[in-house]
Amino acid sequence: MAEGGTKTSFDIATVGGLIIGFSLVIAAIIFGGSPGAFIDIPSVLIVIGGTAAITAVSFALGEFLGSGKILMRTIFHKSRNPADAALQILQLAEIARKGGVLSLQGHLDSLQSEEYLWKGLSLVVDGTPAEEVEAIMRKDMNATIGRHQKGANIMRKAGDVAPAMGLIGTLIGLVQMLGNLDDPSSIGPSMAVALLTTFYGAVLANMVFMPLAGKLERNSNDEELLNSVYMVGAVSIGRQENPRRLEMLINSILPPSKRVSYFD
Repeated sequence: MAEGGTKTSFDIATVGGLIIGFSLVIAAIIFGGSPGAFIDIPSVLIVIGGTAAITAVSFALGEFLGSGKILMRTIFHKSRNPADAALQILQLAEIARKGGVLSLQGHLDSLQSEEYLWKGLSLVVDGTPAEEVEAIMRKDMNATIGRHQKGANIMRKAGDVAPAMGLIGTLIGLVQMLGNLDDPSSIGPSMAVALLTTFYGAVLANMVFMPLAGKLERNSNDEELLNSVYMVGAVSIGRQENPRRLEMLINSILPPSKRVSYFD
């Protein structure tokens, strides 16, 4: 049997990208000689508080409160090489071909880390028709994709709202500035503070929320590919098809760089 399984790994690209991005912005501010000018508590409250509030309006409370878990899924991501998964499926198909579907019973315990594959093969071993196995696994996969998409939607919505809240804060600052035109010395500082909310909103949207939404969608696509390999394998084993045909089916859904040649 091919070794390995789905592993939770620390995504250095996500964390490293955020750290480097913010470090460059902070460095530019410090080298400009006036870092204190970029700190304004009311602007922070308007952008961060307003973004959180309006995003919460767009989703159910439970979905919004679960956004912390969504963030953690981008940092600690469960992944597996689909080529390794394909080899594992083909080995299982050979075992089933030689010893019958029931011979897979002894291998189910070793597959518990691969919950989706374990569920599909358990149905096959229990004698569930292949068409029903496919329907159940496809429905499960679509539900998982829907949950992932909802998480990405929360991040994307926050990315849309943050610049708008920055603009609202800027308008508030401009109104306050125009109310003090009799004091020319206050116009410059007031304008700087007014623009800070736009700055905060742009930073949050383009350096945090939108990249995280993109990463969630990428991770979801990776998991969908992996689960598609598992589904095709489980259904083929349930139909007792030739493993060579299964290899062709799996390679048809894998990207060229991940295709396998198990029987060559």
